[in-house]
Amino acid sequence: MQYKLICFDMDGVIFRDINFWIELHKAFGTLEQGIQLTEKYLYTNYQKLVEEVVEKLWKGRDAKPYYDLVNSVEYLPGVKETFTELRKRGFKTAIISSSSIDAARRVQKDHGIDYIFANELVIRESKITGEFIWPIGPGKEKKAEIMKNLCSEIGILTKQAIYIGDSDNDIEAFRHAGLSIAFNSSSAELKKAATYTVDTNNLSDILKLIP
Repeated sequence: MQYKLICFDMDGVIFRDINFWIELHKAFGTLEQGIQLTEKYLYTNYQKLVEEVVEKLWKGRDAKPYYDLVNSVEYLPGVKETFTELRKRGFKTAIISSSSIDAARRVQKDHGIDYIFANELVIRESKITGEFIWPIGPGKEKKAEIMKNLCSEIGILTKQAIYIGDSDNDIEAFRHAGLSIAFNSSSAELKKAATYTVDTNNLSDILKLIP
């Protein structure tokens, strides 16, 4: 099989292992409520989670802590080397993440990612508007769906895509990709679903597994 597209999760794969939205709760001083709401609604009623957090807790807040977080989250080792090498090999690259679109845009700018898909906290005039655009939602089936749609758009088979992730949210995408790598992951379920497992936090360690 000639692989042509490599899709990456972002938090824990490209950036250090954080949950971006939980970190933002910390920055806004809403951590306790945020954890309670996330545990209650993340996988049962995502729309309700958005309403309670973005439309109520965060609406009207100054966006500076958000942008500070976007710009300060740390890359994992090997990220630059990985994307430089993948470009040399002629691969298209994509980020498919339930994290922040602005963080994904940062990676795209820094490392030349071809396609980015993530959730968007809408900001106008430096304020959180209370709007949230969530094509990925919490991930899972949505990640697989976006990967399949992207493959169709660029004219390749889904089995010509490689998917690299670190959490249970990536399992469904793993099932559809031609090759999958569980990277820097603590999920036994993900590792069981993966073609390969990389138990380091250096992203360039995936390169030897990619034909």
